[in-house]
Amino acid sequence: MSLRTGLLGYGIAGRVFHAPLIAATPGLELSAVLTADPTRRAHAQATYPGVRLPRAVEELFALDLDVVVVATPNRTHVPLALAAIEAGLAVVVDKPFAPTSADARRVLQAAMYRDVPVTVFQNRRWDSDFRTIRSLLAEGALGTVSRFESRFERWVPRVWDNWREFGAPEEAGGLLYDLGAHLVDQALELFGPVATVYAELDRRRPGVEVDDDVFVALTHVDGVRSHLWASSAAAHHGPRLRVLGSTGAYVSHGLDRQEDALAAGKPFDDLSTNGRLGLLDDAEEVVNLPGAYSEFYRLLVAALTDGGPLPVEPESAVRALEVIEAAFTSARTGQVVSL
Repeated sequence: MSLRTGLLGYGIAGRVFHAPLIAATPGLELSAVLTADPTRRAHAQATYPGVRLPRAVEELFALDLDVVVVATPNRTHVPLALAAIEAGLAVVVDKPFAPTSADARRVLQAAMYRDVPVTVFQNRRWDSDFRTIRSLLAEGALGTVSRFESRFERWVPRVWDNWREFGAPEEAGGLLYDLGAHLVDQALELFGPVATVYAELDRRRPGVEVDDDVFVALTHVDGVRSHLWASSAAAHHGPRLRVLGSTGAYVSHGLDRQEDALAAGKPFDDLSTNGRLGLLDDAEEVVNLPGAYSEFYRLLVAALTDGGPLPVEPESAVRALEVIEAAFTSARTGQVVSL
């Protein structure tokens, strides 16, 4: 029997990522979608015939569900996750998990008290290039790594009328919360705990209320330095990933193509990007491992039905939020922050 899944939110996160992945995963059933927007309701009904379309959160929680996915604006992540936990439902929360690490811990405490599984949708752990560098590091292909560079750079010169661009603190808007949540998560996954954080957060575009140009430098406990960039005002894009080691380097350009494929309704697995591996001019082109966002929900099914590990341990999202909070402090004070 498939796990009946309710999706809260049908914007970019819900419509492009979660709904198609849920619908395509054996063992999951997209049972209900909650959105107040008439156009989005019509799209959900046309794309997923038979899906329930409740008009209120309480109505969705009253359905016979097993899992709830919170893909709503950041300010609602914590109250909706807590409501789902109170209803005894397993919860997937889109990133960022919460506006603060304290909020995230509050959710985890509630989940522990009710014995309800909670996980966080850090889908970019299954990007083509990230899966490749993780494999290369496991093989020791670069020797001893000294520096990790990671970028999500875009050219979006005009400010969107979107909650991600709103400046109120409870919105958790801006690039450090948005793309930075992925950048920090990937760095922690590869190189572990962080000793110090330094950050520069700027507002480059006219009228912008939040950080839209971000640089964060992490010194990991093991000595690796991670340099992370995110920008909406980058007229030229640097390498997506660059990893420097004692015997060689790995470099990858361009974004993983799974998001575009999902948005277009095309197959979303087996989409590989290319990278280069080696030393200076002797570096050779390598075909990266295929991207595999579908692994998140496959692992979720295994966790909920067979007792396997959650696809993303929520404690890792708390640690990433602690780094993000340190980055805000560093940018405000101009100082390096110790963790």
